Amino acid sequence: MRHTLPFAPQFYVTAPQPCPYLADRMERKLFTALQGDQAERLNDSLSKQGFRRSQNVLYRPSCAECTACLSARIDVNRFAPSRSQSRVLKRNRDLARRATSPWATEEQYALFRDYLDSRHAAGGMADMDMFEFAAMVEETPVRSRLVEYTDPNETHDARHGLRAVCLTDILDDGLSMVYSFFDPAEDRRSLGTHVILDHVCIAQEMGLPYVYLGYWVPGSPKMDYKARFAALELYRAGRWQPMGDRDDYAAETHPLSVAPISEQVARISLPDTRPVGTG
Repeated sequence: MRHTLPFAPQFYVTAPQPCPYLADRMERKLFTALQGDQAERLNDSLSKQGFRRSQNVLYRPSCAECTACLSARIDVNRFAPSRSQSRVLKRNRDLARRATSPWATEEQYALFRDYLDSRHAAGGMADMDMFEFAAMVEETPVRSRLVEYTDPNETHDARHGLRAVCLTDILDDGLSMVYSFFDPAEDRRSLGTHVILDHVCIAQEMGLPYVYLGYWVPGSPKMDYKARFAALELYRAGRWQPMGDRDDYAAETHPLSVAPISEQVARISLPDTRPVGTG
């Protein structure tokens, strides 16, 4: 008979630091390493429980004062674009989509720098150099792809027509949009919206039921765009549920809404790694 030790990743908590989404609040994250032959299964399992991947780490907000950051995903089978979103798809019909292995290029980094300098000049990633960008893209122990969107009529420019990029994980139940960036000079295209809409199309093509968008934060203008997508589900109180009325989420910012760290960890469901069969 074969015996296997229980799969028991260690969880840690970061030191508090200023919240990038809500003023006068401090953020804290619960995280674990993503490595070894169970990395893909752990990513699949914890993504369903509100965690996100960043390189070789899985994390979830675990703030002492609120639970406002709610993991969001689109139910692909229930989704229908709004009129404005349909216009976005139409405006970007000329873009060519290409899914590649997670390998960083100079053209991607040039676009990334333009995006950060225009949209997030004061953010935590503002000083990333090419080597750090390459690490963000290439250090993945799971099934990841870079989805590029190129204007075939503008391939003579410095970025060879590259207009948007999304680092995407392929989960067992959907696509997780790890990080996306786009040409800030192309406001008319609404490229951020287009990339999300196209990932819904990709999920449909692959027969996957969800597109994971990261966190929606009520009260944060930075994250408000995610609430504009139909069929949005939020991971709240330990389960996924339809978003409903966004005004119902004010209680998430109350300090008494936070469970102790030990209780949060105890509620995490890990993938079953018991061996099948006996020798």
